[in-house]
Amino acid sequence: LALVFYFIKSDKFKEPNRIIIITFLFGVLISLPAGYINDFIFKRFATGDEINEALLSGFFAGGPVEETLKFLVLYFYILREKAFNEPMDAIVYGVLISLGFATLENFNYVYYSNIEGVTSQDIAWVRSYSAIPMHGLCGVIMGFYFGQYTFSADKKYFGLAIIVPIIFHGSYNFLVSFNFLYALLIIIIGFIFALLLHRNLKLAQKQKIKEHEEKKV
Repeated sequence: LALVFYFIKSDKFKEPNRIIIITFLFGVLISLPAGYINDFIFKRFATGDEINEALLSGFFAGGPVEETLKFLVLYFYILREKAFNEPMDAIVYGVLISLGFATLENFNYVYYSNIEGVTSQDIAWVRSYSAIPMHGLCGVIMGFYFGQYTFSADKKYFGLAIIVPIIFHGSYNFLVSFNFLYALLIIIIGFIFALLLHRNLKLAQKQKIKEHEEKKV
């Protein structure tokens, strides 16, 4: 919630509360089909091999499934909203979707995980500086590229809005299966990258007197 409020407040031209709430709830809702799809992929393709499990988690389930569902909310809901009228808005909405998703996902991890020797408090603490920021930074990156696509109609940004978050998310999921410190390195790199993207749009916003830009798609 702290991350959600930070990005909402960082927007010079505030978004309507109605769309903020709906977007966050969409993020929560898509975690349900994501869970079913991920579960199906693991049941269908799991072999018990450590590398196979890591690949499934990172690049067949997990990253691609979850980031694609987030993208679909941006494309089929946010793109059609009149309030989405400048690139910074896409970052705000991207973060809302991602952290809405993380909210229900983390609820399940914390309250329903049954890893022997690991308490709910341990899981909550670890995910607070790993998986949650990872979802947030993927939301920033996806939102940045989606905003560039919307207001330029350059199709390369359409692809980047999906591919780059999948790379970060998938790499994190893959590496966390072997070494948690390697996974944290992905988060640090992603955090710096997302920070720079967000900073560029904040600087551009400072030059604006009014918010509106024409969509090209």
